[in-house]
Amino acid sequence: MTPTLYGIPNCDTVKKARTWLEGRGRGLRLPRLQEGRDRPRVAGTVVRRAWVGDGAEPAGTTFRKLPEADRADLDQDRAIALMLAQPSMIKRPVLDLGDRRIVGFKPEIYEAAFATA
Repeated sequence: MTPTLYGIPNCDTVKKARTWLEGRGRGLRLPRLQEGRDRPRVAGTVVRRAWVGDGAEPAGTTFRKLPEADRADLDQDRAIALMLAQPSMIKRPVLDLGDRRIVGFKPEIYEAAFATA
């Protein structure tokens, strides 16, 4: 399976992940997260990961600019709805390897993921 890297093309972290993958000869698909029909699944992945404590909850400038009422008392459903309305709140990139997804980019995590692939 060709990995899919979900993100926003001008995001620095997405660029780093893409460079890492391409530098190791990994082919990849790079759909635009803002336009993708996969956005609900990606947002759901990020939110579910946040609720297991890995820090993938909505964050960043877009999230901080929301009214306090929108940010308060988030549950999974509300967080997904916020991310679908504002895709720039989705922690990125999300690397879909078919059997698992990695949220964010850390070279050592990518290295371990491909070592077992």
